Amino acid sequence: MEEKYLIADTTKEERKEIVKRALAIELMGADRPSDEVLELAKQYIDGTMEIEEIQKRILEKYQ
Repeated sequence: MEEKYLIADTTKEERKEIVKRALAIELMGADRPSDEVLELAKQYIDGTMEIEEIQKRILEKYQ
């Protein structure tokens, strides 16, 4: 994962913007993200879970 997205390299406000952009892209091609995905995004914003771990959890769910 690119370092510019790591919790250690971002502020909470930057993480909010990263999530906003990702969710906007998601909404262009699909339904509203699930509550689970939104909760995982909140954990990233709050600095408790890296994007890489979120991606891993989501992929495991759909495999």
